[in-house]
Amino acid sequence: MSLPQQAAPTADATRSGGNKADITRLLDAAIKYGASDLHLAVGRPPSVRVRGQLSNLGKNPLTKEDTVALMKSITSDRNQQEVAERGGCDFGFAYGEQARFRVSVFKQKGQIGLVLRTIPSKILTFEEIGLPPVIKDICMRPRGLVLVTGPTGSGKTTSLATMIDFINRERADHIITIEDPIEYYHGHNKCVVTQREIGNDVPDFPEALRRALRQDPDVILVGEMRDLETISTAITAAETGHLVFGTLHTTGAAETINRIVDAFPTNQQAQIRTQLAATMIAVISQTLLPTADNSGRVAAFELMISTDAIESLIRKGETFKINSHIQTGGKEGMILLDDYLFNLWSSQRITYAEMMRRCVDPPSLEKKVRDYTEAMRGRKK
Repeated sequence: MSLPQQAAPTADATRSGGNKADITRLLDAAIKYGASDLHLAVGRPPSVRVRGQLSNLGKNPLTKEDTVALMKSITSDRNQQEVAERGGCDFGFAYGEQARFRVSVFKQKGQIGLVLRTIPSKILTFEEIGLPPVIKDICMRPRGLVLVTGPTGSGKTTSLATMIDFINRERADHIITIEDPIEYYHGHNKCVVTQREIGNDVPDFPEALRRALRQDPDVILVGEMRDLETISTAITAAETGHLVFGTLHTTGAAETINRIVDAFPTNQQAQIRTQLAATMIAVISQTLLPTADNSGRVAAFELMISTDAIESLIRKGETFKINSHIQTGGKEGMILLDDYLFNLWSSQRITYAEMMRRCVDPPSLEKKVRDYTEAMRGRKK
């Protein structure tokens, strides 16, 4: 896939003086084309991901000298040392007033590669993202655990930024975010906002979370619940009267709960199920899909809100029954991912192929589509 020919930059547009790759021109191009990511790899031209697909910027492949120079132009000495010692680093930086970027620098085949994720400077509203309105009520809860899940690039960070911004405008509390790296900046509004970056402000997530509990927090955002100690401390924080937001790379409420429980030794799992049952407020799973007209992307959500029945299922380890409770929990605002996808398809916002590619239970969804199609034919007669 190539960018429209009339708008595609020439090779010189990505280079200064026609010979050296220029990071400023590349970042300008990423912003101009609304790219979600900029890829810099030896042996191919710089590439941008636009509406989910990669396209080249110009025709000149990058050399190993190019990627090293590009890396050094935006990477601190400390992060360069981390690349040398550990083979990679992650950090965020602001590009003037236009945007922020989350950068992953890495070695591959002994050469330097970079991926820069565009972080919009404007935090989106619930309506702009399409977040279910019931999540506003969840954000006003005084305590408990809220998990936002989905694969990499599914918009979890953007959704969480919107929720934190809502809390910042509606509550008078202390928000602590623990991120690697910080992506969205939150100014003080009604809340005092403390943002701590792994590597710069604190060495790791477990240490940051332990320290956070001594800093009079009301709301804690854990950017990634990636290890047993972080998960355990986050659950304890929710138990002891804090509203805790966290992320996991899982799909669906049942899988998310199973992943957390399975992270613990067998002899602790019954206790963790009891703690989760008592603290869990909601699991929000999401994915991003291209729109039917390929003009942008749209989010699809699965939403589980804890009820007495779901608490009981978590406590008993009967998570396989959770989906049926979500399916019948529409009055509480719950919805399964497949039902959300069906609604997007039936309103012609996504294609049938994309719906089926992202769904969890294809046979059931295919039957739902057949029933819907037959019902629509009956109306037209």
